Amino acid sequence: MEQNTTTKVPDVSSSNALYAKAQEIIPAATMLLSKRPELFAPGTWPTYYKRAWGSKIEDVDGNVYTDFVGDVGATMLGRADPDVNAAVHAAVDQGNICTQNYPGEIELAELLVGIIPCAEQVRFARGGGEADMVAIRIARGHTRKDLVAFCGYHGWHDWYLAANLADDSTLDGHLLPGLRPLGVPRQLSGTTLPFEFNHLQSLKELLESQPGKFAAIIMEATRHHPPEKGFLEGVRELANEHNAVLIFDEVVTGFRMSLGGAQEYFGVTPDMATFAKTMSNGYPMAAIVGKKDIMQIVDEQFISSTYWTDAIGTAAALATIKKIRRIGAIDYVWELGKLLVDGLNEAIAKSGIPAQVQGWPPLTILAFQEEDPDVVAAMKTLFVRRQLSRGFLASSMHYIMASHTRNDVEKYLSAVEKTMAEIKRSLDNHTLMEDIEFRPSRPLFKRLA
Repeated sequence: MEQNTTTKVPDVSSSNALYAKAQEIIPAATMLLSKRPELFAPGTWPTYYKRAWGSKIEDVDGNVYTDFVGDVGATMLGRADPDVNAAVHAAVDQGNICTQNYPGEIELAELLVGIIPCAEQVRFARGGGEADMVAIRIARGHTRKDLVAFCGYHGWHDWYLAANLADDSTLDGHLLPGLRPLGVPRQLSGTTLPFEFNHLQSLKELLESQPGKFAAIIMEATRHHPPEKGFLEGVRELANEHNAVLIFDEVVTGFRMSLGGAQEYFGVTPDMATFAKTMSNGYPMAAIVGKKDIMQIVDEQFISSTYWTDAIGTAAALATIKKIRRIGAIDYVWELGKLLVDGLNEAIAKSGIPAQVQGWPPLTILAFQEEDPDVVAAMKTLFVRRQLSRGFLASSMHYIMASHTRNDVEKYLSAVEKTMAEIKRSLDNHTLMEDIEFRPSRPLFKRLA
């Protein structure tokens, strides 16, 4: 079992067979749309894994790769981290769920209150999307108002997808284009309204269009681009002015930008925030934190779920956060991330291909740039295929984990340099589609059948 170092695309016939079976018996085939092979390199992407450890994965065909996609941001320390797994095993052995409550909930809540600037009280859930849903419920209950202003991506629930009821392209500028609100009650139309990142005036005009009716402003403080000077501070002021609850969605940035999330990094404190993914190193866990006077409305609301009380997620989060702090994992992923960003920029400049590095060192975006979206998709697909052939799982999004080594990054960048040169030759020779050899990736929510 060795990592592939040739330029031949690995055999993934077993993965392809499993995916064909999944398409027959599982609607949409995968539980997370971001794991569909059509998004990477259809027909050649290793869709199913046999084993995952550290920064490595072995697929069901026996191929081994170093992974820079990073579980879509869910893993910070690396897969099968021994300290996190030991905590989870202990929780399983003592009984992961019970008629009574797990005392670790109190310990975790105290830990989060001590770390996150806006946290005075804490509620738990088990996924980022539902954490955002809970936060919106709390904000609406606290303010007794209905409307929500949003910026960025916030999951799959009705409150968010309602933005596309009036115009199914409303969400296109908020990370995931093409989201259809099929199944969302039309009565929710007009309850969730967008504003533009780094455009304070767009939020001001939105809030003033229906004064006194906005319960919340929910946003990602950053994703692909940094907030301009004064933008987050301006959002904070507008939230105060309109008596709206300001919520930072930290599902991606939490415990990765800094220990206290983007709010600590940028020095702007929201009223509430949501966390998931990195906080538990891949185990299901999420947190909704906020100011006490807002959070206490939960005493009057029905927000409850049996599996929000299991010990596994709580134990995993406690072990993960403690280890992130103990080993200085955030500083480490920033250091390796800067190495990655510099190397990607150098490879782009050397090859001359139209591309740009966006985002932040711990969560980096490699954005291919052409006017024709089909050319962009083809460039991304060829990039993924060539990196696969060199032993790396890659996509446009890169998440550095504490289990990555400097050698991992240096080898990846060496492979990227070769891959970029090959993409440039394909562009110059007008053979991009031929060189893909199969078919290009497709937009996330474009019909795949």
